[in-house]
Amino acid sequence: MAQINREIFRVFGYFLGFLLLIQIGHAFEFKVGGPTASWKVPSDDSNAASFYNQWAQKNRFQIGDTLLFVYNADVDSVLHVSKYDYESCNTESPAEKFADGHTVFKFNQSGPHYFISGVADHCRKNEKLVVVVMADRTGKHGSSAAPPSPPPSPENVPVPPPSPAPSGESPPSDGAEENPTPAPSEEDSPPNNGASSSIVGVASFLGSVAAFVLAI
Repeated sequence: MAQINREIFRVFGYFLGFLLLIQIGHAFEFKVGGPTASWKVPSDDSNAASFYNQWAQKNRFQIGDTLLFVYNADVDSVLHVSKYDYESCNTESPAEKFADGHTVFKFNQSGPHYFISGVADHCRKNEKLVVVVMADRTGKHGSSAAPPSPPPSPENVPVPPPSPAPSGESPPSDGAEENPTPAPSEEDSPPNNGASSSIVGVASFLGSVAAFVLAI
């Protein structure tokens, strides 16, 4: 019986590790506007002017995530444009145009991404969206930022001569520092995103299953 329990725990361990790897590397798909919304001219309420941007500000976008635009392809489309074209609702020279009614756009780089309706009048009625993708800190997708300059070599840094001690006072002994600066306290770790909650949920579920098996 003990041997069977050990085998069960070993299998659960492999399975849990596999789930964690999937969860960590998982990219998310965001439906523009929310689960029940679609890509269209916002309603005429007080929040219409910033409906899509308010939705975007409530979410956290990373490289590899995707946007899902759902719309009526007979009367609308999606344009990926520059900041200038976004602000002026210029539909003449988009970087990309989509008109399939079920557009999936994948983020391949960080920074702001601008989207407008392919119908200029719709854009002027605030069917437009700005999504800011977080910078990649893992190095997996590369970075266009220049590397930081190396610190100067110690031999190239001029060392000022020590100031003479005032008369009647003895200079401090070598190696002893008066009023040492306290070490800075560690900063709080940033909050985890939704993936951490999912991992905890999976671990709790598997722990419950394992306890049930041992009780049999």
